[in-house]
Order: sequence, then structure tokens, then C-alpha cells
Amino acid sequence: MPRAVRRQEPDLRLPPEVTAAMRAELPQVAEKVVRAVMSEVPSYSEPFQGRMGRTIQSAVAIALGGFLDLASAPPGVGMGARVESVFEAAYALGRGEARSGRTMDALASAYRVGARTAWRDMSEAAVKAGLPAAQMARFAELVFDYIDQISATSVSGHADEDASEARVRQRNVERLAIVLLAGDPMESLLSAAARAEWTPPQTLTAVILPESRVRGTRSQLDERTLLSVEELPELEDDAALAALLVPDADGRRRNALLRAVHDRGAVVGPPVPWHDVRASYLRAIRTLALDLPRQAELATLDSEEHLAELVLTADAAAYADLRERALAPLTKVRESTAEKLTETLRSWLLHHGRRDDIAAELFVHPQTVRYRMGQLRELYGDRLDDPRTVLELTLALGVGRGPDR
Repeated sequence: MPRAVRRQEPDLRLPPEVTAAMRAELPQVAEKVVRAVMSEVPSYSEPFQGRMGRTIQSAVAIALGGFLDLASAPPGVGMGARVESVFEAAYALGRGEARSGRTMDALASAYRVGARTAWRDMSEAAVKAGLPAAQMARFAELVFDYIDQISATSVSGHADEDASEARVRQRNVERLAIVLLAGDPMESLLSAAARAEWTPPQTLTAVILPESRVRGTRSQLDERTLLSVEELPELEDDAALAALLVPDADGRRRNALLRAVHDRGAVVGPPVPWHDVRASYLRAIRTLALDLPRQAELATLDSEEHLAELVLTADAAAYADLRERALAPLTKVRESTAEKLTETLRSWLLHHGRRDDIAAELFVHPQTVRYRMGQLRELYGDRLDDPRTVLELTLALGVGRGPDR
């Protein structure tokens, strides 16, 4: 329904003979109005041709007839059904123009041209029918005020349709983000993208960040960036997190993305083909679950910098079993000794046995390194020379992660 628009009844009552004369001219006036609009408003030169032109011509005649109904009715009678239908039609016209993609500027211009043309012919008919000159100025004012009311009603319809279409598109965009994160089949993704009027990019990168940081971040990203706040899969409902799906942030453009989110507490997944963005999203979730230390509270984590940790935690139970088996020999010594030997073994693996490098990292004398490595060889025997054992120890100690992991 139309929003409330001021509708004023004219305080000038036209004599019956004057209104009768003007009614007789309405078909010709309406035809001239349509021709004038087609000539002076380019947006309507083509749409008003043929059947559409005849329909508009009829609508113009009805609208002007509605004014004459108002101007000739006794005081207090009200607008009447025909006048109300004129405003309903004006509201529907505004909505239709919004759906067609035309702005209100074009329709407002059409109303101005139509009012000028209609006034010229109607005033001529009024004068010929004997309307006193003293009343002509007031008659002109009322004609243009009536057209302004109709125009305002169309503006209301146009704005309502714009708002409605915006809400529908926003829902479609939100739905697209949801089906992308759910990993729906390609057919469903393409259909959702079409409904959202969203052109798929080459890649998408998932970014998980606090919901409170979304607004400031999104404004720095590609306008095609999708946002999902509700129904985030694999995340707790109370996590207060959001997911951004950023188009084409691969290669050198990834650095720009990282700069945009560097102080937002974000976790950034890898760039992947757009239809496979769930993989990027799950990678970001797994990086978040690592609970890695951050240099600052809102520092960003780049999943690409933590691939080793992600691999080591891919199967937590299997990793725990591997670690227990690989480090079993260290259970034969005291806990304090085991800690020092574990630290030394990890450094030995990291530096490929270079004693001076190990000593420098651990802040001990090279002889201390030699002594500890002797203890380790007593515990492990020849297995420290076995490539398979070295691989398992490297994984178990998570070289690059710290001895306590």
C-alpha cells in the first residue's frame, strides 16, 4: 500500500459548464501529454510507443478526470473512488519504474512536462467556457498542486520498491554465502549466485574475524565480498564471529588483504576456486583452533604460515600416538632430564646435528650439547641414524612449534 502522502482537496469549485468543456477535451489533452513526454524525456520515447503509449494516454485522461471530479464536487464530499484509484495507480507506476531500472528523475521530468502541456490546453478550454480571469491563477495553482501530489505518490512507490528489491537482494546475497560455506553442489551455487546478481570471481578467500570488526574491515575490501554472520558451520553459535569471503585475493593481492585485516583479530584461509571456498573456510577454522600465540590481541593469523601445525594436528589421536611412541625412551629418565634432552633433540633435528648452532640456540656450551647427545644415543641407540625414526621424531617434536608441543 502507498505510504501516506499529503492529498489536498481544491478550495476552488469549477462551474459545471467549465468542467464539462474541459472533460470534452481530455482525450486530446492526454494524447498531447504523451507526445510531449516522448519528445522531451528520452527515457520514455521508446516505452511509450504502441500499446504502452495508449495505456499511458488513458491513464493521463483518468488522472486529469480525477482532478475535475475534485474541482467540481460539492465541499466535504471527499476524493471519491476514482481519485483514490488515480493515486493507487501513481503509486504502482512508481514501483514499476523502479523495477524497470529507471530513476525517479525520468518520471519527475515526465510529470513536469505533462503538467505544463495539460495546463496549457485545459486553461484554454476553461477560458472558452467562461472561467473568470480572476479565478485562472488559482486554477493553475490547483492543477500543478494536484500533479505534485500524484508525483509524490509515485516517488513513494519508487522508494518502497527500491527498498523491497534491496531487501530481497540482500537476503539472496546472504543465502549465497551460506550455501558456499556449506559446500553445496555447483548447480546450486550457480543458481544462488544468479539470484544474488553476483558474478563469480576466479578465487575466494575465507576470513574469520570478530563480528564487531566486520564493518571497518569490509569497507576496505572488494565490493563483491560476501558476509555470513549467522549459521556459520563448524563454529559455536555464541562465538560472535563472522566470515568474509573475499574475491580474487590471491598472489600479490593477498598482501593487500592481510594489510586490511592486520589488526582485526582475523584468521585468513588460503585462496581457492570460488566454488570450493568451504575448503578455505575449514582451513581458517582449523588455524583458529590451533590457539596459536599472537603478538597482539587483535593480530591476524595467516593460515599459509602455519601449514606444518595444521598437518601435525590433522588427526589429533594419531599424532598423540606417534608422539607417545617416538618419545617413549625419554620416559626412562627423570622429568627434568627428559625436558632438557627433548629440547636438545629438537634442536639437533632442526640444525641437522650442527653442534655449535645447537649450543647457540640453547645458550649452553658445545660440550653440554655433546654430553646430552651421548645420553640420547644411549636411550635411542642406532635408531637416531634411522631415517624413519628421524622423521617420526621430527613430527613428534613438531620442529618449528616448540618443545612443549
